Amino acid sequence: MHKRRAVVTGCAGFLGSHLCERLIDEGHEVLGIDAFTDFYPRPLKERNLERLMDESAFELRELDLTHDNVDGLLEGSSVVYHLAAQPGVRGSFGSGFAHYARHNILATQALLEEAVRHPVERFVYASSSSVYGDTTAYPTSETAERCPVSPYGMTKVATEEIASVYHRNNGVPVVGLRFFTAYGPRQRPDMAFSRFIARALAGEPLLVNGDGRQIRDFTYVDDIVDGTIAAMGAESASVYNVGGGHATAVIDIVGVLEELLERPLEVEFRPNQLGDARQTCADGGKAARELGFTPATGLAEGLSRQLEWSVALRDAKVALPTH
Repeated sequence: MHKRRAVVTGCAGFLGSHLCERLIDEGHEVLGIDAFTDFYPRPLKERNLERLMDESAFELRELDLTHDNVDGLLEGSSVVYHLAAQPGVRGSFGSGFAHYARHNILATQALLEEAVRHPVERFVYASSSSVYGDTTAYPTSETAERCPVSPYGMTKVATEEIASVYHRNNGVPVVGLRFFTAYGPRQRPDMAFSRFIARALAGEPLLVNGDGRQIRDFTYVDDIVDGTIAAMGAESASVYNVGGGHATAVIDIVGVLEELLERPLEVEFRPNQLGDARQTCADGGKAARELGFTPATGLAEGLSRQLEWSVALRDAKVALPTH
């Protein structure tokens, strides 16, 4: 692989920080963009960047794609990895939707405009398994109907559509990646594994939504990064599932954690949450055939690494939310 200058949006986040580190390790220059929105505490995002800030090949710009001038942002770059987004399903209902429209749709459109002015080899953007909603086909292939059950999922459909518009009209070489439930070190504190581990370490009951039999295709962060980088070899306008190959009931994760911690855990069930799909499971055949991507990390192994990271944070007296 020849050396590239890559632009990574959302570089201070869970996935973005891991991607930046991998690109640096592979010898590339990286311009990291982040708006440091207040979805979760800024100190956690700054901690994600600690290693990168010591790298001469990494440059950080604090920038809001919807408010700040982005002209020239992509000049001299060969690839964009657009991971910045407003995450989370439940917050996208009601008045919170404005944030999702802004950070998921408008920000993407602004960056695509910049890619028209300063063309790149690939414009890789993050979509989500949430575009499928409660589909009836499992495993779910990329040809399945998109029927999101949350406004968040709808904004990801809109992200895919606006990218397609810029490909058709301007030839922007877009590639979409539908990520399935990422986990691992630095996982956002609002996500299930982070909340489970934080409460387990605090000796509090694990809060499980509904009956806990919801199925999720959990994907380890290193596999997400593998799939993201592999997208450089994709044909323009393609969309791929990036899943972990470990479709598992949420309640069964409690058992895995009990084995890792070698003690029983108390569980407290809460009502079903609005906008949560009942089941997600990626058909990874297209990514395997066309990108050579197959997930490599087993669920117990990946969860063990996330637990080790969480214990290290606790020992460093970095507080993670438990709610």
